[in-house]
Amino acid sequence: MTPRRAVAISDFCTRVPPLPPQGRHPPDTAPPVALDPDIQVTGGYLERLPLALVRSGLAEAAEIWSFAGSDDDAGGLTLSPYGPGLRRFRADGHAAPYGSDSLLDHIAATGAPEVLCVWGLGVSEPILAACRDSITIYNSLDVDALRIPPEISRHIDIFLTGSAAQTAEVRARHPDALVAMQPIGPEFASAETFFPLDVPKEFDLIYVAAAQPYKRHDILFAALEALPRSIRALCVAGYGEDAGHLRGRAADMGIDVTFVGPPGVSHAEVNLLMNRARIGLVCGVRDGAPAILTEYMLAGLPVLANADLMCGLQFIRADTGRSAPAHGFAAAIAGMLAQLSTFSPREAVLQNWTWPQSMARLRPLIDQARASRHRRVPA
Repeated sequence: MTPRRAVAISDFCTRVPPLPPQGRHPPDTAPPVALDPDIQVTGGYLERLPLALVRSGLAEAAEIWSFAGSDDDAGGLTLSPYGPGLRRFRADGHAAPYGSDSLLDHIAATGAPEVLCVWGLGVSEPILAACRDSITIYNSLDVDALRIPPEISRHIDIFLTGSAAQTAEVRARHPDALVAMQPIGPEFASAETFFPLDVPKEFDLIYVAAAQPYKRHDILFAALEALPRSIRALCVAGYGEDAGHLRGRAADMGIDVTFVGPPGVSHAEVNLLMNRARIGLVCGVRDGAPAILTEYMLAGLPVLANADLMCGLQFIRADTGRSAPAHGFAAAIAGMLAQLSTFSPREAVLQNWTWPQSMARLRPLIDQARASRHRRVPA
């Protein structure tokens, strides 16, 4: 019997926009691989929810699907080091939400997932129609709660949001929708992936963020310019076009910033780098509840977040960190460095936002969706 699958569809595509396929690709008929039901829930935000669904008994296999934008990039089933299967389907020749004849052929050959999680820019309506028997979950991963049009979002069973404003945005379009304010980045956190280490604290601050303008590294740099030159910062970026500019700007300002990446490093290396710092930063405003919020906290770091952050401020409490406007970052950093012993961020995450707590809140919605088949579109 084919194992029941929990699938997360990433909106990553190797080439944007995708090139038109040169003919139809042979279907990927490799069956899902059943996992140990006691598998650890580790990895990044893409892996953790599918693995949590396996640990919760709602699925027996976990997979992550993404898209290839050219014929050279398509591939069959491989395995993530964290356990889920990885499949990359040839995208049709149009912009997101992505379609894929190859993906439709795969579903026809192996069956639809038990639970289908659709992230970000989403997928085409034919894909969701082919998964009409799946429980579908959507999270935008961005400040806009809905990055898919109504003809696609009407197929979704459960919407995950990152703020009260996002919840209101979903309900304005779908008044009867099942909604939970559980952004997949900081929720479903993995205490086995991020944890304290007994290493020296060489840096005062760390900012793990893409080298892109919306991450607002300028706010960190302005704070460092106002603080004593003894303050040391570490910036870690997995990707982004601003890396060279940021290095040059820090050098011109005479501030002490060490840069790691791009390219990115492993989760284990990120955990080590976080442990070398005292405070984690989230400087952005238009950011969709970044996963790093609780990842810093699990490593034992209190977090200073921008008070104008549009999604995710619910994770900033008296025991986990502080929020401050951009012009108040320098004072907030100085204050937090003087009061590090007053924070208990890892304990707060363990009690509230690791995957068992998050699944305990999500599972009733999954059960409700399954029991009622709360569909907005006829089969």
